[in-house]
Amino acid sequence: MTTMNQGNSNPAVSATTSSTNPISGPLSNRPAPVGGTTVVGISPKFVPTLSEDDAVVQARLLKALADPTRLRILSLLSRHEGEVCVFEIVESFTLEQPTISHHLRILRDAGLVDCRKKGLWAYYYVRREALGRAREVIENLA
Repeated sequence: MTTMNQGNSNPAVSATTSSTNPISGPLSNRPAPVGGTTVVGISPKFVPTLSEDDAVVQARLLKALADPTRLRILSLLSRHEGEVCVFEIVESFTLEQPTISHHLRILRDAGLVDCRKKGLWAYYYVRREALGRAREVIENLA
């Protein structure tokens, strides 16, 4: 019985695995990849126009919109042009205050809503320019 620590007893296999270049075949004259990444000398046929950083920001925006509770919160805030107190938002839902606060934080992190503190209460409002940005993101995909 051979264990993993004993190694391979086949000298032909051992000789090929001890080579300095693990690539065999017609590409064996190429240098080994640096840092574990494969370097290809051919430019890709299709290149995304969206940078990775922009994609992360846009995904956060769309993820914030992709929840029924958050959409309902946005709908409630959009109907009221001014600011809505957080306790009024909680009263409009069957969810507990910590859950509503969680959804409001996600909406704030995505830039869709903002709030003003007045005393002990936070008053939330929709950032219309962020909704316009969400519309542009979706239209650019169409």
